[in-house]
Amino acid sequence: MKNILILLFLFFTMAAQAQNKVVLVIHGGAGTITPENMTPELERIYRQKLSEALEKGYAVLERGGTSLEAVTTAIQIMEESPLFNAGRGAVFTHAGRNELDASIMDGKTGQAGAVAGVTTIKSPILAAQAVMQKSPHVMLTGTGAEEFAREQGLEQVENSYFFDQRRFDQLKRLQQLEQGKDKEGSLKDPEWGLFEGKKFGTVGAVALDSQGNLAAGTSTGGMTNKRWGRVGDSPIIGAGTYANNQSCAVSATGHGEFFIRNVVAYDVAARMKYQGLSLQNAAEEVVMKTLKEQGGEGGIIAVDNKGNIAMPFNTSGMYRGYMNQKGKPQVFIFQEKK
Repeated sequence: MKNILILLFLFFTMAAQAQNKVVLVIHGGAGTITPENMTPELERIYRQKLSEALEKGYAVLERGGTSLEAVTTAIQIMEESPLFNAGRGAVFTHAGRNELDASIMDGKTGQAGAVAGVTTIKSPILAAQAVMQKSPHVMLTGTGAEEFAREQGLEQVENSYFFDQRRFDQLKRLQQLEQGKDKEGSLKDPEWGLFEGKKFGTVGAVALDSQGNLAAGTSTGGMTNKRWGRVGDSPIIGAGTYANNQSCAVSATGHGEFFIRNVVAYDVAARMKYQGLSLQNAAEEVVMKTLKEQGGEGGIIAVDNKGNIAMPFNTSGMYRGYMNQKGKPQVFIFQEKK
């Protein structure tokens, strides 16, 4: 009898420990982010906002909330901050307006939702979640997505709500570069022009909750000076966002065209499933080999179903951080040791 009681105690102790292993990981974009091009005050502000997103998202997990709730909570904090290229502070299109994309995926059910090219939805990540939960579809775009969001009671704003002077100035500088095209039609400084000095602004979050369920979400304003309704990887399930309870949850940030072509988020999960790789090894192979060999720049955040995390990136910096049962938010910007 005594041995049975001991075994029961150990079982429930282990179960409680497993339930307590909740994890939240976030990112706020990657690119040419170095101490030299950032003031101490700006660095402090970024770290503070990333910590706030982690603390509020993790609080959801601590009180028994779902991974989906934690992801949307953390992403909304970043959508509302002009520091990041998502929501307020999103970059401008060639026409001088903000067009937003977002997606979310539930690792338990495999359900997913996304919106692309929206201009009046205050929180694109909530719109993506509504598509997943309240429609038979995965992705809605433009005015149709906005009509659906209104029907669901999501908050609407004027496009001017997203305006940020710094982002608008970036657009004007780029358009001035365009006016100096040479005879072949190439920009004098194409990489700066296309990718804001190689800073790929996107926000994202992945989480593991106390029930062992994974979720991932991503939100972005896209690329400065984008035309023709361009859509990157952020709202595309499997490219910029993916979650599956059998493997991992992933959110990406970077040169979207490369992430789409390589189905980056899903590829990490596939390498774990079919090759038996660890999360860290799978993530590094995709980001540091597959993407880098093709010239694709950026990074990912990921968490597996055991609570392990990975945050590889092949640029000089990536706004990122995580929080787990150890307590305080861990926030990084540059090439720091995790």
